Amino acid sequence: MESKPTHEQAQLHLQVYEERREARLRQARDWFIKNYHADSLEDAMKIAPPGSETGTFVGMVLGYWEQTCALLNYGLLHEDLFFETSGEFFGVWELVKNVVPEARERFKMSGHLANLEKAAKRYEAWSEKRSPGHIAAMREWMKQMRAQMKKAA
Repeated sequence: MESKPTHEQAQLHLQVYEERREARLRQARDWFIKNYHADSLEDAMKIAPPGSETGTFVGMVLGYWEQTCALLNYGLLHEDLFFETSGEFFGVWELVKNVVPEARERFKMSGHLANLEKAAKRYEAWSEKRSPGHIAAMREWMKQMRAQMKKAA
């Protein structure tokens, strides 16, 4: 996107950011990044069973980013502004992307986290144009962090 953000897009961007600062969502985001390391839907259900606090955390994080990415995908948020200031959603997608196809199949929800996935693919292409190698480096770093967390557990 070559244009500057509109005033309305900037306002919405700030509102979306403000939501991220809500205490419970902040707690959920912190837990998610540290603990959600699932390779299958079965793993995901063990880590965050429905009805548990951790299940609620997963729902909050995924719900927040799915809604935010929907705003982006519908053009309500400015792509460059969003991508320049919001990389967390991509890390969230990286943590859930292996589980999503199985969840879509099991629950017959072909659109499950489709906005998050679409935004992550767009971000990857956007990032490669601006900072070639960034995504690969971030994936490697996440892999190392995951290994460290598994050792510590």
